[in-house]
Amino acid sequence: MISPRLTRPLAALLLGAAGLAAHAAELTVSAAASLTNAFRELGPVFEAQHPGTTVVFNFAASDALLAQIVKGAPVDVFASADPDTMDKAEAQHLIVPGTRRNFVANALVMIVPADSALGLTGPADLARPGVRRVAIGNPASVPAGRYTKGALEAARLWAGVEPKAVLAQSVRQALDYVARGEVEAGFVYATDAAVMSEKVRIVATVPTAVPITYPVAAVAGGPGGGAARHFLEFLATPAARAVLARHGFGAP
Repeated sequence: MISPRLTRPLAALLLGAAGLAAHAAELTVSAAASLTNAFRELGPVFEAQHPGTTVVFNFAASDALLAQIVKGAPVDVFASADPDTMDKAEAQHLIVPGTRRNFVANALVMIVPADSALGLTGPADLARPGVRRVAIGNPASVPAGRYTKGALEAARLWAGVEPKAVLAQSVRQALDYVARGEVEAGFVYATDAAVMSEKVRIVATVPTAVPITYPVAAVAGGPGGGAARHFLEFLATPAARAVLARHGFGAP
């Protein structure tokens, strides 16, 4: 039998443990692949400001992330690399009304392997015989690919580039193709090129029909509850903005 003198301290200990468990939370953030490095740096900063909350990141092409949410994946925050994908999420009532906002901007660039000797200076040079493969995010599922296709169509270059296209499943895969020298050129975001600046070289910034902005929103029914709103608020803080800027993201 437990001594009455031990009962109250034991009860207090058990209640304290229960309280810690109640406050512990896991926040799942599904984010576009191009946000990988910046968000991985932001995660510990957010956790330090919100003790008891653990951030779990899931990085992939925006369309793939949306498909996971549609199928019921337990996601709290969705950060897309383009407004179109978030529009689809909103149309299907998958995000919490009033939580969506653009939080960063990016730019589309053409890159080549760092040791390339082809002398490419822009998209028009992709018509050269020496260019056999060009890494592009799949326009059907990767926002960077859609931006690339749109830009090349506007410049009347898509018909010549399409047969040379090596379609990547994410912008980071396109970056890897160029970094490994498996293609002569590729299209990625400026922030991606910065990640492998020792292996790839930017030869041109490619104008897009609309600015490249990234929206973020809380996912309806996310298991993390209020932690999702805390993360959205955190992204607007000076500390978070400084990290995003250091990784090359601009203000929307």
